[in-house]
Amino acid sequence: MRYREPDPVGVGLMKGALAGVIATWVMDRVDWAMYRREDPASRRRTWAARPEGKDPAHVIASRASEAMGYGSVPQNHPAGTAVQYAIGVAPAAIYGAMRDRVPGVGAGRGLAFGFAMFVAEDEVANPLMGFAAPPHRYPWQPHARGLVSHLVYGLVADAVLTGLNRAFRPEPVRYRRPG
Repeated sequence: MRYREPDPVGVGLMKGALAGVIATWVMDRVDWAMYRREDPASRRRTWAARPEGKDPAHVIASRASEAMGYGSVPQNHPAGTAVQYAIGVAPAAIYGAMRDRVPGVGAGRGLAFGFAMFVAEDEVANPLMGFAAPPHRYPWQPHARGLVSHLVYGLVADAVLTGLNRAFRPEPVRYRRPG
């Protein structure tokens, strides 16, 4: 079996960014499909718990807009969507650069990456920064929906990276030991 060296870091970042766009789009579709099937009482409790009555991406966009002197943005403003994609693209770009360089980063075909994103973003960073309420203020359904949609995000990001690698450089990666 022939092996290839990992892509240059910049190429890995670009592949990861593309994977992040696609994974974020798919994740959003999965999340909305699950949301539409949620119990109406759970949806009301979720929205009541959210700061400013907005999802975290729109809270971030609103606060950035206010800091620049433009005022708050509404829930469905395109700036919130841009923030959502930035939040999805940046970590996937890093994942794309590291996946073939660091053993274990691609564990579980992206499931570990998706799980890490769920915990780091939804359960820790957003509440700590005030972009979401503390986790205990939400019913269990949005936590389950967030977990599933982030696992899908990780799987899709990894699948896109695998597809790009196969399309452009079909040999498997050989890891090099540091030093």
